[in-house]
Parts: sequence; structure tokens; C-alpha cells
Amino acid sequence: MADPKGFLTTGREVAETRPVTERVKDWNEVHVPGSLLPIISKQAGRCMDCGIPFCHNGCPLGNLIPEWNDYAYREDWAAASERLHATNNFPEFTGRLCPAPCESACVLGINQPAVTIKNVEVSIIDKAWGNGDVTPQPPERLSGKTVAVIGSGPAGLAAAQQLTRAGHTVAVYERADRIGGLLRYGIPEFKMEKSHINRRIEQMRAEGTKFRTETEIGRDIDAARLRRRYDAVVIAAGATVSRDLPVPGRELNGVHFAMEYLPLANKVQEGDLTVSPITAEGKHVVVIGGGDTGADCVGTAHRQGALSVTQLEIMPRPGDERNANQPWPTFPMLYKVTSAHEEGGERVYSVSTTHFEGDEDGNVQALHLVEVEFKDGGLEQKPGTERRIPAQLVTLAMGFTGTDRSNGLVQQFGLELDERGNVARDADFATNVDGVFVAGDAGRGQSLIVWAIAEGRSAARGVDRFLTGASALPAPIRPTDRALMV
Repeated sequence: MADPKGFLTTGREVAETRPVTERVKDWNEVHVPGSLLPIISKQAGRCMDCGIPFCHNGCPLGNLIPEWNDYAYREDWAAASERLHATNNFPEFTGRLCPAPCESACVLGINQPAVTIKNVEVSIIDKAWGNGDVTPQPPERLSGKTVAVIGSGPAGLAAAQQLTRAGHTVAVYERADRIGGLLRYGIPEFKMEKSHINRRIEQMRAEGTKFRTETEIGRDIDAARLRRRYDAVVIAAGATVSRDLPVPGRELNGVHFAMEYLPLANKVQEGDLTVSPITAEGKHVVVIGGGDTGADCVGTAHRQGALSVTQLEIMPRPGDERNANQPWPTFPMLYKVTSAHEEGGERVYSVSTTHFEGDEDGNVQALHLVEVEFKDGGLEQKPGTERRIPAQLVTLAMGFTGTDRSNGLVQQFGLELDERGNVARDADFATNVDGVFVAGDAGRGQSLIVWAIAEGRSAARGVDRFLTGASALPAPIRPTDRALMV
């Protein structure tokens, strides 16, 4: 184990962030570069070597957390990296973006602050890249089988890398102009710089994975034709249909889906645009939706120079401590202050938008809301609580309702959908169409990056078995798994 007394002698320390006044002036990651390594070995030493490591179940990937904590404590970074990669293709993604359900399930977290598992993870992988320990792993021999992967988000990339390493010839199709899916255009640069994606793509190219950008299956290539061209297909197209807000004034200029707003800001950072066509500069901004995507809009608006930022959430404010119905080791709904919230703005809970108000040119100028409360299992407005707030830019960040069915992909394949509108699949992640599999949000619905990678890895095993009759690839999850209610 790590330090036998570490959890008794060492307090929890997390990554240091740059001052707000400094970081809102740029788009670099918010954490101080190199601030983790001086403290991370001692933090890893807080791991208790508990009899049953609940962090394994808390993590959808089943990460070997006590093992790489021990190596990090001993500063054996190469061994730590090997253990980390044994279950996770892209720890630099999860180490930056995952909400860390593993920490919620940490045994130490029963009565003390949990081990900083997420910080240890990102330190190990960053050190591994710096030391040259992350290298291409091309297959020893090719199977002669071909696989198409539709979508290059975390699920598609994980499936593609696993199948390439199993010896299959894999091509990834992405409708955007760059590889990465929502990692590329949905996650702001200040949460994860895109250089982390770029070097993984280069590793995958060196292993043999092929990438086809600006190619949308269902529009540019008929899905049935693609199935005939390849021995198997993995659909990892995500759940990209944004939930709308059908209230009066929705058609006004300046009311946008979050996934219209965020990608343009990322394209500025990629050098494709000088200024985003949708900018918060000099405007009162309202973000509708209290989740991570909403927080991404908040941080983006700060950096674009918004006059004010207000984030609205229809649900009540979460508590600071676990509720009785969310006991350890489940993943609780707690009040969370992200780096974007540290930078300013107002958060308003238990409110619902009634309508938008515009000017004579059709531009949004204000938003009208009302306080709400849950009664008898339903949502009711509280009389006399209506108010108006200024808004020249509104972003809708209320989640996603399923995979895109407008481009013909679902119809051309002849895919069956489940009761939630996701692509239906069996225990091997296979759809009703022979040789077609589904992974990630397209089959699961909107979820976490760690679930996407786990699904991609598991679907790859199903594909490998379909192609060869057996598979040595790991399968961390089944489609019905819930990993401690995340």
C-alpha cells in the first residue's frame, strides 16, 4: 500500500488554480501548470488500502485506483501510467473533465475529505507524457477485418483504439472538420486544452487508426452502403439533439443552444475565426441550465467580456452535504462551485422562464421568469414572484434528448430505438442490425465522459467477438450498468 498513516497525517490538497483576474483574460487551463507534482505523492499516500476499494465500483471504468495511488506515492510514474492505462484509454481527458464519482465512493470519504483521486490521475498521465512513457501500441498482426466507427467523441475514440490494437483495420468518421466530437467543440479550452486531444490522435494514427473528417454518415455516405463496405460498424454519434425551450420569444435573435455558442468560441481558439459570431462581449448574458454545459457557457461568457452573467436552474439549490437518500458510496447531488462560478456571476435556483422580450429589430432584450416549487409530485409557479432580468444573449443548456434522427442514419440502417429514444442494443452492445453496434450517448443517453470511454471499450469487445468468435479485450460494463447511481 501507500503510506500506512497517510490518511491520518496528511490533509487533502487539490490543484492550485490561477487567480481569477488573470485567467479570465486568456483561454488557458485554469490550473497553475506544475502545481500538482510537489504535493501529489503525499496526496496519493492518503489512500487507505481499504479492504474493499469502493472507488472501483464508483468508477465506470473500474480504474485500479489503489494500485496507481501506491505507484504515485513511490514516484514510480512509469508503473503508475501502465496501471492507469490498463483500464482507461484517455486518462488525461477524465482527469480533467470527469466529476470523479470514484471520490464520492472513497472509503476515506465516509468521515474525512476523500483522496484526491482525480488530481492523482491527471498528474500520472501528464508525467507519463512528459517522460515519453505514452507510445503507440500497434497490433502485432492484422486480422483482415474492417470496422467503421461513426463519431469521434470519447466513446468512438475508445472503441477505435481498442479495435485497432486488436488487429482490425479501423476508420473513424466525423462530421465536423476536426476529430474529437464534444471534446473538441463542446468543452472550452480553459477546461481542457485541445493539445491533449491532438497528441492522442497522433498516437492513434501511428497505431493504424484512419480518420475521415467532414463526412456525415446518413448525408454524405448512405448508412446501408457503409455497412456493406465494412465488416462491422460502431455507432458513437452521441446524443446531440439539444433540449429546447418552447416559450414565447424563443425565435428572437440572441437566443441560442449552448452547442451553437460553445463550438464557435472553440473555433476562435483553433484559429478558424477571429471573433465568434455569437459573443457575450458587452452584453447581459443569461444561461438557462445549471449543469456542466451551463457552467461552460458561464466561463466562456466571462472570457468574452460579458457585462453580467446569470445562470438559471429550475431545480432547488443542492445541499452542501449528502441527503439521506443519497448515502455513501453513491454519487450525491451536491452544491458545486466550478472554476467558472468562481469567476463571477449569479446563480438563481427554483425558477422557470415564462417568455423572452425583444426589441423592434427582433433581438432579445430581457427574460421573464417566475419562482417555482415542487408540490404533489408536480411543478407549480409561485404567484407574485414574476420578474424581469436583462438579457442580450441567452444560451439554452438544458441537456440533450437523444441521437440525431434528422440526417438519415437511424432510418438508413433500420435501427430500433428504446423507450427513451436511444439506439437499442443487447448485452454485447449490438443493435438489431447484424454487425452494427452502438456505444456512448447514442445508446445510453446523455451521460459522463467516463461512461462514454467505458462503453466504447465494452462495445469494442462485442465487435471483436462478432468478427473473430472470441475476444481478449476487456469489457468494463454492460449496457444496463449504473455504477453507484451515476
